[in-house]
Amino acid sequence: MRKMGLQAITPGPHTSKLARKHRFYPYLLRDVEIKNVNQVWSADITYIPMRRGFMYLAAVIDWRSRYVLAWELPNTMESEFCMSALNQALETGTPQVFNTDQGAHFTSNDFTGKLREKKIAISMDGRGRALDNVFVEKLWWTVKYEDVYPKEYPDGASLYQGFDRYFRYYNEERKHSSLDKRTPAEVFRGTTASNLRGAPPSFRSALSPSGCPYGDGLHSTMAEGKRLADFTLIRQDYGSGMG
Repeated sequence: MRKMGLQAITPGPHTSKLARKHRFYPYLLRDVEIKNVNQVWSADITYIPMRRGFMYLAAVIDWRSRYVLAWELPNTMESEFCMSALNQALETGTPQVFNTDQGAHFTSNDFTGKLREKKIAISMDGRGRALDNVFVEKLWWTVKYEDVYPKEYPDGASLYQGFDRYFRYYNEERKHSSLDKRTPAEVFRGTTASNLRGAPPSFRSALSPSGCPYGDGLHSTMAEGKRLADFTLIRQDYGSGMG
């Protein structure tokens, strides 16, 4: 693949490192029909290129409604930001099943312990099977092609502000063909009794592993990030209707 100039379909560097000592759980969702809000949630991590370096983005999404329940935008891969996103999401409700990949952030005792405490069934993608978590993969494609690549954010502060606007738009205004031209918020709220609160994500301003100060992110390029997403799109054959 290197000789052909191709990249792996993973979202970026160091987002899904395995921890061999952690327990892995089976994938529970093959051939399962998703009918209800809070039936399945999932979380994932991707990297977001900027003009100067890149940041990491973690999100929790409801499969039925596509509603983004919580998101975090750190510039390090510390495990706390995944726990923060999970705790924010759990303030809106409790799913029956929670699906992730087998990365160390999601197989950690803290993360899986929280799910077990809430009596949530734990599901994990098969190794190398990004399509097991297809709704989050589609979200990454949408965010990058509708917001990140056109705007070419210069630094972490502007990226955070842009995502705060974009995810409000995505949840409240962006209609999905797969939702019968409804927004994620309309579907999510229409089938749950509770009011949603827009839990603000936290922006972690610690120095990155490369020593970059606040807002500089990690070393990468916008072109590299777009090339990775292009290859992901080709391999997964999403087509033009991202839903």
